[in-house]
Amino acid sequence: MDYLAVFTSAFLAATVLPAASEVILAGTASVEGADVFDLLLVASAGNTLGSVVNWLLGRFLSVWRDRSWFPIKPDALARATGWFSRFGVWTLLLAWVPVLGDPLTVVAGALRVNFWLFLALVALGKTARYAAVLGIVDIVG
Repeated sequence: MDYLAVFTSAFLAATVLPAASEVILAGTASVEGADVFDLLLVASAGNTLGSVVNWLLGRFLSVWRDRSWFPIKPDALARATGWFSRFGVWTLLLAWVPVLGDPLTVVAGALRVNFWLFLALVALGKTARYAAVLGIVDIVG
């Protein structure tokens, strides 16, 4: 099994870099003898750690959010801030959602959301998403 590819793609997919982690996870899971539980753990850990990078970015670098090099665009950051203001920390369960999830995790860092609460909610949401992907692979495969 190529756990490093699964971890890396999941990690990159959670940062501002695009990566097709679900495709790599599904492809790896469809290989004969794949340990689905191990793949779930590896993908979830990688994706959650990528979001930790975003939290740190928000916590320590958001003072430069108006700079052109800042990886989250102002409109995405504003949208995520709106969601966060409206629904609170529970929005972190949606950190896996494309386009919205990465800015949510940056906003959580900028708003200084408790790290352990952040970690628990993000890990729960991301693990549930990957479990759904692996469930679909099992049904289809």
